[in-house]
Amino acid sequence: MKRSKTPRALDVVAQALAAKHKETIRKKFSYYVPSVWTSESKTAKAVKVNPYEFYLNAIRKARKAKARPLPKGSGGEWSKDAIIYNMFVRTTAAFDHDQNGRLDLPVNSQGFRDTGTFLKAIAMLPYIKRLGATAVHLLPITSIGHDGNKGDLGSPYAIRNPYELDESLSEPSLGLDAKTEFKAFVEAAHAIGLRVVVEFVFRTAAKDGDWVKEHPEWFYWIKDSILARDSAHTDESRYGSPLFTKDELGRIHHDVNSGRFDYLVPPHPEFRAFFTQPPRPENVAREGMRYIGVLDDGTRVRIPGAFADWPPDDNQPPWNDVTYLRMYTNPDFNYIAYNTIRMYDSRLTQPQFINRPLWDRIIGIVPYYQREFHIDGVMIDMGHALPKELKAEMVRTARGIDPDFAFWDENFAIEWRGREEGYNAVMGYLWHIQHELNYMKEFTGRLSHETLPLPFFATSENHNTPRAAARKGGLTYSRWTLVTNAFLPAVLFLHSGFELGEQFPINTGLDFTAEDQRRMPSGKLPLFSAGGYNWLSKERFSRFIGEIVALRERYHGLITDGRRETFGILNVNNWNFLAYARVPVDSGKRLAIVTNANMTGTEQGSVQLDTSRKQVADLLSGRRLLVREGLVQVSLKPGQCLVFEY
Repeated sequence: MKRSKTPRALDVVAQALAAKHKETIRKKFSYYVPSVWTSESKTAKAVKVNPYEFYLNAIRKARKAKARPLPKGSGGEWSKDAIIYNMFVRTTAAFDHDQNGRLDLPVNSQGFRDTGTFLKAIAMLPYIKRLGATAVHLLPITSIGHDGNKGDLGSPYAIRNPYELDESLSEPSLGLDAKTEFKAFVEAAHAIGLRVVVEFVFRTAAKDGDWVKEHPEWFYWIKDSILARDSAHTDESRYGSPLFTKDELGRIHHDVNSGRFDYLVPPHPEFRAFFTQPPRPENVAREGMRYIGVLDDGTRVRIPGAFADWPPDDNQPPWNDVTYLRMYTNPDFNYIAYNTIRMYDSRLTQPQFINRPLWDRIIGIVPYYQREFHIDGVMIDMGHALPKELKAEMVRTARGIDPDFAFWDENFAIEWRGREEGYNAVMGYLWHIQHELNYMKEFTGRLSHETLPLPFFATSENHNTPRAAARKGGLTYSRWTLVTNAFLPAVLFLHSGFELGEQFPINTGLDFTAEDQRRMPSGKLPLFSAGGYNWLSKERFSRFIGEIVALRERYHGLITDGRRETFGILNVNNWNFLAYARVPVDSGKRLAIVTNANMTGTEQGSVQLDTSRKQVADLLSGRRLLVREGLVQVSLKPGQCLVFEY
């Protein structure tokens, strides 16, 4: 896809900043930014700057950057070579700029946002580059609805309109819209050699989304008189996730696991009776923050909230700020349940029931962002729950515009199906098992016996999971996961805040206990309310990340080779050691990664190497270790890792 040689949006933003700087040249600002955004300073502190001058200089540096080629790989296959930095712009780029002890909403005393914006994200790009990243993955940046918001800002997954950006991600003092500032962000990222991948949600929408009034037939509706039921109760006269008996659940799992989708068990009649036909567009109107429709017989109806769709008895709290889009129109399946929104019943998916106008609108989203903003790829939220025919059209259309366009799957399974559907990488499940050594050993064993169909993300956390530093071992565990992951045949994925030792999660969506969810209610989480990272943290290890990434790049060809022949398990005599080797298929240098997975105690033992060398050198510390008859004796501190050639 051809890109404009002149970064016009950067010029527009630069001109606006220059004009504001000239206008306020005599004004004394009390505006601070983290030192780590400005340099590789070892000391984390708040640095006082003129905001207009600071951001203008950031743009000037990006515009003057020597053109660096973006990572190559046709059909989005550049993904396997990427080092990803994951940003939730609103939170990642947030900072208490006037140092008054809080994140002011909507703006601070200087007229700038304390919450993150695209302009601040531009200023952070050199920092992200220093970490070794080659791609930036943004959580959804589209406009946000308000009906059912769990916090003061709302979730980015409650999409009001996927064709419009969240205006709170722009700086109001510049008088520019989010569209212009996001264009500038992408241009700046490309200028310094970073690709931009944006996450999108295609199967859900905000309950007060723009499409509700325009196309009520694209949504499910229930009688407004129906009360809501929370996940702790089983009253079937109230609306909530459909309830099933133990026997029904058993049959559901059996049918799905057997690939039998012809007669899936439906929800009980009481649940199905909640749902009605959609009202006419002219009979839909706002009442406060929600839309209410009126049927021809006078029945008042509303948009129902969503819930976790699989397994059918998932205990996640209700998703009250979003609803499911109605992908098919078969009147016999006019309800929200696992068999209509994920494990589609084959009677529902007949071609004549495809909601074609909705599909066409969804298929047009990615091309709009390609042509308007020149993004390099998309992460599809819950893409494995979309109709496969819809996904195929999306992939074909996007690659017709840009043959190098990447598709990433948020699926936790690593399956051939993903490769067949056109994905280039998958989230995978490493984050879920890494803190359990026995599962981690099973996983590395899989890598030694199986060439996985898709590159997976090597990460110990994402925006829905506990923070690595919040697990046993704290920062010791974080560092251990970084080294362990960096040399796997995978895509290294850095969730922002990981490098700062952040412990507070973005969201409690996955791997949290009921007690965790009570202790950290949704309204307090950054996914729903104003939140930021401790950019002044003394615990940060961003420099260490850069060193590990640089070391990984020295062996890039070997590390990114996903063939099972390149991955081997090293024999050790201590259960707490996790040790593996990367072995080139042809001749070349081999790597050994030897780690102590005990986060609290020193461990001793031996590692067997197939080498005639008398000694090896740890590439992390420079320390030399003796090799006697193919054995290396090591004593490792908690979480300590060794990496050496042999």
